[in-house]
Amino acid sequence: MAKHNKSFYVRKRDGRLQHWQRTKLIKTLKSAFIDVYRKNGYLEQYLAKEMEKRLKSRFKKIIPSTEDVMKVAEEVLIDQGHIDVANAYLLRQQDPRKLKRLKAYFGIPDELHFGMNAMWLLQQRYLLRDKTGEIKETPTQLFERVAKAIALSEKKYKGTQQEVDHWQGWYFQMMSNRAFFPNTPVLMNAGTSHAQLAACFVLPLEDSVSGIFETLKLSAKIQQSGGGTGFDFSSVRPKGDLVSFAGGTASGPLSFLSLFDAATEVMKQGGKRSGANMAVLRYDHPDVESFIQVKSHSGILEHFNLSVSVTDSFMEAVKKKKQIHLSNPHTHKQVGSKRADLLFEKMVKQAWTIGDPGILFLSEMNRKNTTKHLGEMTATNPCGEQPLHPWESCVLGSINLTRVLKGVPTKGEVDWALLRQVVQGAVRFLDSAIDVTTFPHPHIKKMVLGNRRLGLGVMGFAEMLIHLGVPYDSKEAIREAERVMKFIQTESHRVSEQLGRERGSFLNFKGSVWDEQGKKAMRNATVTTIAPTGSISLLAGSSSGIEPLFAVSYFRQTEYGVHLMETSSLFETIARQQGFWSSGLLQKISKTGSVQGILEVPKTVQRLFKTALEIPVEQHVKIQAAFQKYTDNAVSKTINLPITATEKDVRDAFLLAWKLKCKGVTVYRYGSHKKQVLTIDSLLNFKEKQLIATQTGYTGGCPSGICHL
Repeated sequence: MAKHNKSFYVRKRDGRLQHWQRTKLIKTLKSAFIDVYRKNGYLEQYLAKEMEKRLKSRFKKIIPSTEDVMKVAEEVLIDQGHIDVANAYLLRQQDPRKLKRLKAYFGIPDELHFGMNAMWLLQQRYLLRDKTGEIKETPTQLFERVAKAIALSEKKYKGTQQEVDHWQGWYFQMMSNRAFFPNTPVLMNAGTSHAQLAACFVLPLEDSVSGIFETLKLSAKIQQSGGGTGFDFSSVRPKGDLVSFAGGTASGPLSFLSLFDAATEVMKQGGKRSGANMAVLRYDHPDVESFIQVKSHSGILEHFNLSVSVTDSFMEAVKKKKQIHLSNPHTHKQVGSKRADLLFEKMVKQAWTIGDPGILFLSEMNRKNTTKHLGEMTATNPCGEQPLHPWESCVLGSINLTRVLKGVPTKGEVDWALLRQVVQGAVRFLDSAIDVTTFPHPHIKKMVLGNRRLGLGVMGFAEMLIHLGVPYDSKEAIREAERVMKFIQTESHRVSEQLGRERGSFLNFKGSVWDEQGKKAMRNATVTTIAPTGSISLLAGSSSGIEPLFAVSYFRQTEYGVHLMETSSLFETIARQQGFWSSGLLQKISKTGSVQGILEVPKTVQRLFKTALEIPVEQHVKIQAAFQKYTDNAVSKTINLPITATEKDVRDAFLLAWKLKCKGVTVYRYGSHKKQVLTIDSLLNFKEKQLIATQTGYTGGCPSGICHL
């Protein structure tokens, strides 16, 4: 029989009064510790006494409610450094009918000690299931499966079993230590019978109904396996163009956009995530104005990001307010003209309004095209970081910069020797992934094996800067961006050159930029990419890609209808070290996500923890350009703007990105998309503080939730 304090009551949710039962609280706390750590915390007695002490002190004249007890319990657990246990405790207070699902949520052995959000994502997306739908592997087994599948490629190059075992062990260590993660299709599919491992595809579009439907069929197959698809619709004849054989008129590229979007709505990638696409249209296509405006109404093309592709000549015409010619892609005849600056302003206004379209800078993209002898690149994957030839795909992966640091936070440094090791393993991993992938089409296989294009990038850049004591909105941050990416780029090229000597160069090496530069061997046409890392950064416990922190502390609403606190672990570490940590502080920060102007937080710490909406637009662009300077492919980054931003801010971002030789740019004004991934209550007065979409995680470079890593 539970012991209770006769002089102390709690008001239950149904209004009944019940004697306070400390032993009941201890039991719940014990279960919460087991949920998180798979063992008792052995602190339940102490914590329960502390909670009871606070309750009695705070509620001397009124009777606390069940919710009051939960709040005090949460405060004590957070004060003691047990945020995950606090969240598990809160979940256990929910409707008993949901407890069965809750037990399944925590029922997976977690030998690698992932956080709650990461465990949820692993269960939903990555861990294999049996025929009945039951999960049949643990996180450890997931990484063992992937490491084994990738390492087996060594046998293709006559590697010994000892070499296979060596690389399998190193790949497992990189993933289990969260130092490197490949893109989602690798984690989902490696070592299975459906081993399509690439995240990024660009498919051709013929100007014919049969060709378009063949592409549609293939894109559905790719999305089912976890890949994202990009298309250049510029070859499709404009709306109203005569179709000679039928005596009718063409419906134009926008009609086919709707078709692809509808198909994507039906297809769920691997049954585990929504599909995504990139649609590109040239600035001189007759339907370009309609393309710019196509997403003006909500609910339109929700599975598409849009980009207008422009050349240097167009941007010069914008500056000089000159006319540009529109050209029919079918007849190649001029069909009209427009003032470049007025068309540009339409892009600016629409981007300010809804975040679409972005801009692709074709001239810069193809100046840096290492395989320009194969033709121009005119399209990218859904988030814009991977320009590709038609029929080409690419495997991506990202290094978690938070795992290659040493020293004390705010006074630390990069462990360059460790970073070099991780780069070496990551490049070999990604190249090997090409050899064990299953290609969805013979043309894709030919193009991929011809170029062997890789995309190694980073995540956790924001935390790296904080660890170094460098504010994100500083000139030093730009220097650090160039420094770390130049190192990764140089090491990646060195490893690719070595692999080229060992395994042979990519088949299209002759005539490539590398051949022209006098290289004797190069395994991969490109090696580096900066991707948004939506899902894998959640696994890594880091910020997304090269984005600043979106918020320092915030609440996430779960599928159980309860708010769970999320806090930057680096902020918690610094706050404890400097002695200003408290649960009350976290509650205060979570209202806005920001530490600016909070008296308890030292000015130096406030400076380091500026969030995305507190960074000037120019700095966002300059950070992107700094990484682009040392990146083979392209850089996915959102130029985040506050809700108060003007169209001039968007215009300035577009122009600066072109000036600084970015390959593309996406701006996003906070609150301009009703389905944005992260929201803060105080900025938009939303009823709920839903700060992370439970299905996608923070996507960084994909504000509308269309992200593929």
